[in-house]
Amino acid sequence: MTVGHDLLVSDPAVADALVRAECALVAAYAEVGVAPRQAHDDIDRVFGIDEKSGPAVTPADLDRLAREAVSGGNPVIPLVALMKEKAPAEHRAWVHRGATSQDILDTALMLVARRAMEQVGSSLRIAGERARELAETHADAVAPARTLTQHAVPTTVGARAATWARGIERAVRRIEALEYPAQLGGAAGTLASFVEITGSPDAAAALPAAFARAAGLDAPDAPWHVTRWPITELGDALVQAIDALGKMAADVATLSRTEIGEVAEGVGGGSSAMPQKQNPAEAVLIRSAALRAPQLAATLHLASALAVDERPDGAWHAEWPTLRELLRLALGATRHGASMVAHLRVDVDAAARNAAMTGGRLVSERLRGVLVPLVGADRFAELLAGDDDLAPRIRALPEAAGLDVDALLDPGAYVGLAPRLARGAAGAGGGAGAHPSGVAGSREGEDDAEDVRDGRDRTGFGANGYGVDG
Repeated sequence: MTVGHDLLVSDPAVADALVRAECALVAAYAEVGVAPRQAHDDIDRVFGIDEKSGPAVTPADLDRLAREAVSGGNPVIPLVALMKEKAPAEHRAWVHRGATSQDILDTALMLVARRAMEQVGSSLRIAGERARELAETHADAVAPARTLTQHAVPTTVGARAATWARGIERAVRRIEALEYPAQLGGAAGTLASFVEITGSPDAAAALPAAFARAAGLDAPDAPWHVTRWPITELGDALVQAIDALGKMAADVATLSRTEIGEVAEGVGGGSSAMPQKQNPAEAVLIRSAALRAPQLAATLHLASALAVDERPDGAWHAEWPTLRELLRLALGATRHGASMVAHLRVDVDAAARNAAMTGGRLVSERLRGVLVPLVGADRFAELLAGDDDLAPRIRALPEAAGLDVDALLDPGAYVGLAPRLARGAAGAGGGAGAHPSGVAGSREGEDDAEDVRDGRDRTGFGANGYGVDG
């Protein structure tokens, strides 16, 4: 699921972010005029902060951090010792000065998350765009809608794809609204150490914003050591994104069943034992992520709720692997989602064949409105019994002599607004479900209105589906 997609949340990526957070603190001190500019420049140079490539922490350093993190309960404590060993002697005092481990670790996680979410958002946008293209291409392709696993009424392939697109697009908007605040509060969130170091409450108050700028993050309103909304909102946005992809994947898995065959994945899917199979492999992987993600977000919420005192005893620690795993799942799911929908093959003939499978009963809702006033509820129920073609039965009814039976049973004439929904405009005014472009041409609306009138004239039904032209 995540192979090849998780480098942004790997151990080296987190270690690099921790170093960058420590260097950003030195830069912030220099910005407010407390630390020498040379300290900032020299420390950045030692750890390669200005370089475009190369890790700030070597593999050997990473092994050391992992071993020594256990005794202190977090990796920042050994990191500070490592950085002071490597920093120029005259500038060592500025490394980690006044900060607490949580300041650095939370900031590093925000750095990791921001970079990962840029990739998640990019992949998600591609998935949404491909789903929109699919929706518009197949806006009029009739297929059976299914409710509680059973055929319900006609819809279109495009309307279903537009449902996928709307869920994905909403998830993208939520991701775009996320904030990634730096963390800087000192030992217990009072910034007391920074007041002492800078010699001024105003300078100390300016330090978190300077720190955020140096790190490339949002300025915090206040320390959030135990108000964990940046973590929970991030987790919720990730779950919403994976949910949207999970819905699409669930539909693809169902519709690609051999006996349904309305869609098929375009890549991968072989079997080790059954050479005839093309499994919906990407849908399976996405669904596995969708099943796991909500529980990970629940752990983040639980940790937030149990963030006691001014630093939690375990709840904070539970966030680190949980958030990274959730980011990892999202990176993999969004990449697979974009690939799956981009390569998805639609069999419109199979969709039409399935729509006709029940001999016209797919439009039973429509038939009830037209025929019950003519023949009564009991005779209508008898009419629907069995699984043969309804057309001869209806033509045999004396009361149906004035009806165009073929038009009455045509599933394409009872798709409602499905084609318009597929094209991104449910009504004249658009609305929350409208296509993100906000464009719904007036000519399209006129064409739809003409289609409705044509359908009414052809079948002999009133606009409400109940009238009969005898």
